[in-house]
Amino acid sequence: MSDWTAHLEQHGARLVDERHIEFGAQESAASARQQSLLAPLIHFAVLEIAGADAERFLQGQTSAQLKLADGNFAAPTSFCTAKGRMLANGQLLRVDEARFWLLLDASLLEPLRSHLAKFAVFYKVELTPRDDLAVLGLIGHDGPALVERRLDATAPTTWQQIALGGGVVLRHPGDLPRLVLCLPHDEAIGAWQNLARETLPVGNGVWQLHDIRAGLAWLEVSLQDSYLPQMFNWEALGGISFKKGCYTGQEVVARAHFRGQVKKRLARGRFEGDTLPEPGSAVSDADGKSRGDVVAAASDGDGRVEILAVMTTREVSEPLTVGGQRLEWLELPYPLERLDPEMLATSGG
Repeated sequence: MSDWTAHLEQHGARLVDERHIEFGAQESAASARQQSLLAPLIHFAVLEIAGADAERFLQGQTSAQLKLADGNFAAPTSFCTAKGRMLANGQLLRVDEARFWLLLDASLLEPLRSHLAKFAVFYKVELTPRDDLAVLGLIGHDGPALVERRLDATAPTTWQQIALGGGVVLRHPGDLPRLVLCLPHDEAIGAWQNLARETLPVGNGVWQLHDIRAGLAWLEVSLQDSYLPQMFNWEALGGISFKKGCYTGQEVVARAHFRGQVKKRLARGRFEGDTLPEPGSAVSDADGKSRGDVVAAASDGDGRVEILAVMTTREVSEPLTVGGQRLEWLELPYPLERLDPEMLATSGG
């Protein structure tokens, strides 16, 4: 057990499994509109890509334009097969001239590292899981002010990064400010103690709920090699550069975009209940035919489950159901149109 894990348990955390952590009765606090929330994001991990050829290596592997990852803009990105199917999506940030961190779902850290290692042998680059880093999430209107007041750091704008000690602070999209702290364990303990004075500790399921409300889905290992990045609306979130050169899967991803061949899209919905569907669970139409797959699910704390699902763009016979529960569609918080990361980088998020 790490000092970081021991610290969380000493402060009331209960590890449900390797991907979920809770804080008991406080778990019903699914809204951060009255009080800022602080969550350990144990479902995230960091892969470090470092070396003299790190930028050149990544340029040929990822949908991000590497010159945009300049230490200020932390690019949303994806890694694909030659057929354009995602092996991982995440956020890529430059921590110094020849060192990058990739924030991604923890279940994909080793599979992606193993995949990239097959190509890394031809470059001066090392791929290192940063197990010494903890990932924290801060949600709420007061979040940016808390970072400035409690951690003496300037809060970044969306998809930007700010250095903090031996780590970084990031900001993810959402209707409320959502800040991500990637810090060495000892610094994470200090940051938690400072922030916890004015926040409510909650489990990472609350963060995942706010990801869903932001229309932001993170691939996990059971969904690998199944979806084009656009099926996760990744180009609408600035996660694909259509202005960069070749990378693995680029031809298929670009063709699907320019020829309008994306036949499935990420959609948001909810249903009554408290049982979370597993990733890959079917969304069925009125005839019982599968019309999509659940890719993310979280409880809203009020007896309902909210989901993101990759759905066919064709007309379907309603009502739609998930596990027998009738599904209600909710609006996405962004338009389904291309958002170039080049514009995001220059506009400050």
